[in-house]
Amino acid sequence: MNGKTLMRTAGSAVALFVAATVLCGVVYPLVVTGVAAAAFPVQATGSIIEVDGVKYGSALVGQSFRDEGHLWGRPTVADATTFTGDDGQPLLWYGPENLSPASDAFAERVAERVAAVRAAHPDQGNAPVPSDLVTVSGSGFDPHISPAAAEYQVGRLAAATGRSEEEVRGIIRQCTEKPLLGAIGQSRVNVLKVNLMLDGIL
Repeated sequence: MNGKTLMRTAGSAVALFVAATVLCGVVYPLVVTGVAAAAFPVQATGSIIEVDGVKYGSALVGQSFRDEGHLWGRPTVADATTFTGDDGQPLLWYGPENLSPASDAFAERVAERVAAVRAAHPDQGNAPVPSDLVTVSGSGFDPHISPAAAEYQVGRLAAATGRSEEEVRGIIRQCTEKPLLGAIGQSRVNVLKVNLMLDGIL
């Protein structure tokens, strides 16, 4: 291969590299982002629930509720002490629990959670505690619980909020998402939406 051929080949390679970088690294992401923002404006910005200019959180990220007047979600492994943003404010991050279901540590932790859930719901007696109220999801920030887990809490919520049990169930039904296309996945209750409705915000 002579010098001219080598230079021509190198030039073509550089040109292809630059074109691919611009196309795949700039144009494509901008087009996809633009289409997503136009077609799914809420989802593209994080599915933030905002009412009267106040942002209450993302419908896709679980929050920790453990007071009597709110629906409890799945346990979370959250940390707001390790990282801070550019403004110096703490950044909340989530993660999985990473405990083997066969380990003693996992059994002890679940037993503690079962005891806490039962103590907060004496009306349920010895009824089985739904598993999603005592186990962390794989991602650590699942915003949903099962309808059974929500139903387990109806008595406590009614007593704490002064609503009737049927009113509480009505709110839960409004915040229940059906399986995709009626068959993919399971019905699930969005915890944050229920709590905002219980507070009269939504």
